[in-house]
Parts: sequence; structure tokens; C-alpha cells
Amino acid sequence: MKELLDYLARSLVDNPDQVQINVVEGDKSLVLELKVAPEDMGKVIGKQGRIAKAIRTVIKAAAAKEGKKVMVEII
Repeated sequence: MKELLDYLARSLVDNPDQVQINVVEGDKSLVLELKVAPEDMGKVIGKQGRIAKAIRTVIKAAAAKEGKKVMVEII
């Protein structure tokens, strides 16, 4: 999951070197915290959060295929 999120985020931003993903494991789920450069935040979120919603949908679909529950937080 982390690799997929990393690929998606680096494809969207102007500063791919500043993309950081922190993995927080919970009891039944996995939380992926995505951090990008402040000037790239708008590109990752998109108009009315459409890009962020699409990223979350893709990650949830990939996680469901593996039988896992994953949440994506953009910080």
C-alpha cells in the first residue's frame, strides 16, 4: 500500500523528493499519513477534495483486494 501511495503522490507533485509517508499500524487497520511540500498540498487535495478522494478510493480498493483496511490521511 505504501508503495502505491508513494507512486501516486510523486506523480502529482512538483517536488517528489519531499513526499513522505508514515505508516501507523492499529489493531485492525493501517493508517498511511501522507506529507507533501506546502506548495504541493493543493495538487494532492484537488478542487473540493476530488484528488484526495480518488487517492483514498484507489488505496482502499487495493487494500480490500488483500483483505486489509487502510486509511489515508493527508497532513
